[in-house]
Amino acid sequence: MIQEIKVKNFLSFREEVTLSFEATKDTTFEDYQVVEIVPGVRLLRFAMIYGANASGKTNLLNAFEFLNDFWFEIRKDISTSTNVIPFKLDKITPGQPSVFSLKFYAKGVKYWYQLELDEKRVISEKLSFYSSVQPTVLFERGLENNVSVVNFNPSVVKISGIAKEEINIKCLPNMSFFAARNQVNVSLPKIDDARDWMKEGVMPVITPRMDLFNYAERKIQEDTKLKSHLLDFIKEADFNITGIETQIIKQEVTPDLLELMLKVGDVPEEEKERLKKEKNYTQINTEFEHTVRNERGEEKYFLSDELQSDGTRQISGLETAIYSAIQRKAFLAVDEIESSLHPDLVMYVLKKFLDQKDNHAQLLFTTHYDPLLDEVDGLFRKDAVWFTDKNESGATELYSLVEFNGLKRIASLQKAYRMGRFGAVPKINL
Repeated sequence: MIQEIKVKNFLSFREEVTLSFEATKDTTFEDYQVVEIVPGVRLLRFAMIYGANASGKTNLLNAFEFLNDFWFEIRKDISTSTNVIPFKLDKITPGQPSVFSLKFYAKGVKYWYQLELDEKRVISEKLSFYSSVQPTVLFERGLENNVSVVNFNPSVVKISGIAKEEINIKCLPNMSFFAARNQVNVSLPKIDDARDWMKEGVMPVITPRMDLFNYAERKIQEDTKLKSHLLDFIKEADFNITGIETQIIKQEVTPDLLELMLKVGDVPEEEKERLKKEKNYTQINTEFEHTVRNERGEEKYFLSDELQSDGTRQISGLETAIYSAIQRKAFLAVDEIESSLHPDLVMYVLKKFLDQKDNHAQLLFTTHYDPLLDEVDGLFRKDAVWFTDKNESGATELYSLVEFNGLKRIASLQKAYRMGRFGAVPKINL
């Protein structure tokens, strides 16, 4: 589980900001919104971010997405960009490094990952763990004469000189230690526990533009329990869908289509070779069974996924992602969770997630749907609410609802938010 993330000089974050999942002393909804990950450390399973358009909400999610991509992307040569984007609305910050700090728990152990890099190279990268109050370094990586050098803590990391040298050779200045480590056949237990959490514990960010239904189709083929879960979920959400049928269909590849597919850059080379040899590809076909009642009684009709509403497709994909996060005990971030969904469905999705007691999955989402604020103390905790706002310099500020005084005297947090009590609203000049 994630305890906190700090971000500095990345996209719209000029100064360092901190998003913390550590619960306050408030015991509201303690039994299903808070996990005591280790004695004395209570972490939230859920947080939401409000803010005006272009205030930086999505950029915070992009920080997680950047790390998720950067950790394991192998660079072919040292000329490739790290893909980090510093704060651009300033003369100084584009020439300064971006800084990330992530504290998380994997297998009951607390880790602290630190990264400092610019657009061309990693300046420093460090992983520590906590066996006491003070962190113990596992590896530390820096630059010596513009060459990336990784050093391990010999008291806790046992590694041969050959393996260490191989990792150093593969660790190009523009890529993460973990991408290099994955190319070397060696066991590094403590480090690998953190690496495995990074792989499985942080899911890709869901954006409003993603075709989540295609994702759901693929996952249904992989997990038979998901199909049953999704059908029960859709039924409870008051759709008239009573069945889901998926099948994999093989399609022949015409010469023209084959030529086109071979030119597409994002098709893996292995798949291109298979296409040349077998000249076919697989396609998932999904149909929904709809049960209706009319003057003839009860009747069933099968409709293809293309004939389903945007809401049906969206809710299917979103719930599939949340289901996967719960199964993997992973962190999932969703941008504009209300996209294509009725407000009641948003509430239903969140309630179903929060019903999973003692689960270590975490959900972070951005939203413009402010009626959720009036569910604080009725369904959500105050420390789960965050805001983003842009200052006059164009930089994003991030702050929590609990930083404000007098919250108990506010009858409606939604109205207070709309009146500008917490900032993070559009500044419209009429």
